[in-house]
Amino acid sequence: MASNNPTWGEERIANELLLKIGIQISPRTVRRYMPAGPTRPKIPSKRWMTFVRNHAKAIIAADFFVVVTATFRFVYVFVVMEIETRRILHLNVTRHPTAEWTLQQFRECVIGDEGYRFIVHDRDSIYSSQVDSLLRASGLRVLKTPYRTPQANAFCERLIGSARRECLDFMIPINEGHVRWIMKQWAVHYNKSRPHSSLGPGIPDPHFQKPELQSKRHCLPKHHRVGVTPVLGGLHHEYRLQ
Repeated sequence: MASNNPTWGEERIANELLLKIGIQISPRTVRRYMPAGPTRPKIPSKRWMTFVRNHAKAIIAADFFVVVTATFRFVYVFVVMEIETRRILHLNVTRHPTAEWTLQQFRECVIGDEGYRFIVHDRDSIYSSQVDSLLRASGLRVLKTPYRTPQANAFCERLIGSARRECLDFMIPINEGHVRWIMKQWAVHYNKSRPHSSLGPGIPDPHFQKPELQSKRHCLPKHHRVGVTPVLGGLHHEYRLQ
């Protein structure tokens, strides 16, 4: 797993084994068997916030980030996520973000009967009064982050950082359509297969079924093997019992 997935650390591999194969070992044990090689420097991150943690079930967050294509064109990626589950609720790509386009994205993912109460976004002018009016009409209270305070939308920022570190830093998108394909593929992997330590560890997809823990912790059950599915051309791999 470490050789096939260069961005994975010992904790990610331990979570994969626990959630997909049913083998429970500590990240420290995994580290002993990982091949030696350069590791990424840890980037300290500021954490937010009592309010968000106490109301995570009812909060969604939205943000834009920029991807540069092989022809040096800017493409904007828009994401909406659920804070409690870390699930990507909606994702889309455009070269020309406008308030009208953003309004349509919210129409596609926020109906009003999901149980959300708050939405967090920054003070970019793209979130026009029309956009906020639609969100309020859907029963949401709009929480705008302070100026130049990205840590106030920390969960979305972490999601964007994961998208870069685990996907975009290793690929050269050709155009807008290619960016959309890459991000859609990665979002499916993120929601349905990527372990999240903050969930226990767990998977954002509510339908994910964890295998039973093996009685012999380091052994596969009889008549089973580990199946492997490459994602994004082998940048990541998904593991399961077969």
